[in-house]
Amino acid sequence: MQVLFVEDDAMNRRVVADMLQVVGATMTEAPDAETGLNLIDGQAFNVVLMDLRMPGMDGLTAIQHLRARTDEKASLPVIVVTADTANDLRERCFAVGADDVLRKPIAMGALLSSIGRMLARAGEEIILS
Repeated sequence: MQVLFVEDDAMNRRVVADMLQVVGATMTEAPDAETGLNLIDGQAFNVVLMDLRMPGMDGLTAIQHLRARTDEKASLPVIVVTADTANDLRERCFAVGADDVLRKPIAMGALLSSIGRMLARAGEEIILS
């Protein structure tokens, strides 16, 4: 399983990488949305984890750019990972095309459950070691 985590905080990326490594997943890190979108151009991912608040382009705008693509990557599952506590957060995320929203700090069970749902919806099997 190939996961892209678009997150500006190195510690958050490290924690999630450790969680995913336990189950045999490979995580590619992007410190900002522009880098994340460029990585999507050149690599194959099963799912994208997207922070919302980053320098430069924010996560909601990045999701809009992804969904505006005209290739198969436009339907890549996106799970928002955020510390934002706004009441309308889920609605705003779903309105731009996010598939799920997880709040920080991320629990490993919630992360793996969400990824599993995204892969099942996409017709992919989740293979964890």
